[in-house]
Amino acid sequence: MKIKERFGRGHPLFSFEFFPPKDDRGVDALFETVANLRPLGPAFVSVTYGAGGSTREKTVAITQRIKREAGIEAMAHLTCVGHGRDEIGRLLDEYEDAGIENVMALRGDPPRGDDTFVPHPQGFSHADQLIAFIRQRKDFCIGGAGYPEVHPEAPGPEEDLRNLKRKIDAGCDFVVTQLFFDERDYFDFVSRARSEHIDAPIIPGVMPVTNIAQIKRFTRMCGARIPQALLAQLEAVAGDAEAVIEVGIEHAARQCRALLQGGAPGIHFYTLNRSLSTRKIVANLQLQ
Repeated sequence: MKIKERFGRGHPLFSFEFFPPKDDRGVDALFETVANLRPLGPAFVSVTYGAGGSTREKTVAITQRIKREAGIEAMAHLTCVGHGRDEIGRLLDEYEDAGIENVMALRGDPPRGDDTFVPHPQGFSHADQLIAFIRQRKDFCIGGAGYPEVHPEAPGPEEDLRNLKRKIDAGCDFVVTQLFFDERDYFDFVSRARSEHIDAPIIPGVMPVTNIAQIKRFTRMCGARIPQALLAQLEAVAGDAEAVIEVGIEHAARQCRALLQGGAPGIHFYTLNRSLSTRKIVANLQLQ
């Protein structure tokens, strides 16, 4: 089923993001996480795609397995990194043959060790070009990325918003945002998007904090900020791993309640292949 068909049914959509593990042990742990989250009734899950196609086969296999075995609609990521048009065309055929109906189309981050994105000579420089290529060839439902706090490479919010408009005009059906920790950033982003006639659903992406060093690294990479009040709470319990997780759950739960009350169509959780924090938050939200 195409994800775009799930919007507008009068209830929020909860969805989860996973990454392909490196080995069989990790795959087993991932599907334990999927089993733990399945009772929450996710609208869909997404499976990421390593730089330059480094997880290509695993992305396809895991997406297909989640859809077939767990009965959860699944979306495969696809990036421009390291691929020419012909190879991307073959990848799309592979996705279609695997029964995948939903694709998250991204430019992608540079491979590890590289500071800047360098497009393939026969490839694409921007996500809107990839989206247009997919739309011209396949009947996938296409998701794209949005940045409430502005993409770290964008000159400013206006140009960043124009980039998003180009994705929508190219055929993007819905948007999932990068992680953020202040719901006001999301609402401001949505307001600015609507003023530019971007009418596609915009799903806020939320990552419950589970590790202080890790979340600082992630936010540096994606240009997000950790509010001082949250950072102070986390650092006050830095020596207690379980307390850090609880602070992360409490903040994310409050954030999600505010987002849903403010009209967000759902929440997309960056799970890091773990279920505890996300399971507690979603269960709490569903009881209210």
